[in-house]
Amino acid sequence: MDSKTRDLLRAGARGLFGAMAMTGMRTLTGNVGLVHETLPEAIVMKHAPEPVRRLAVEHRVALTEAAHWSYGAVAGLGYSFLPNRVRANPWCGPAYGLLIWLAFEAVIAPLLGVRPARRRLIGRLVIALDHVLYGVIVAGRLAPEPGAVAQPVGDGRQHHVVGGARPRGGNQIEPSRLET
Repeated sequence: MDSKTRDLLRAGARGLFGAMAMTGMRTLTGNVGLVHETLPEAIVMKHAPEPVRRLAVEHRVALTEAAHWSYGAVAGLGYSFLPNRVRANPWCGPAYGLLIWLAFEAVIAPLLGVRPARRRLIGRLVIALDHVLYGVIVAGRLAPEPGAVAQPVGDGRQHHVVGGARPRGGNQIEPSRLET
């Protein structure tokens, strides 16, 4: 498998796993009463075909989650197309997750005529936090690329270097050796 295909599969997988992590977080926050209805649930209830809406609740929830995971995988692929210099910023992933949420709430949901149940401030913060979690996972900050080793640079920060080889010339990293 060529490296571009491998990178795209990894990006899609990160998006999938990020969406799965969001599911876990929403299950927890829903069970303690912080979040009641999400936009994916509202969309399914308004726009899904009648046979889907008539499914038993647990089956409809499973179908909604599978759709959400699919969207997460596609958004993970989208993240991989951002320029390397943008993705190198540690805030890029969390910002990407928040941007997806804000775009969805401000543009897509109104176009679909969908509004989730009104949320208290804490519910909105929880939804924002699960999108930040998604962004962290999509950015790969929790699991750097295979073969990448953190190396100190002259300014004290850590940069990932492919293969773990120490760069020539002291603490300076050659741009061609940076993994972003």
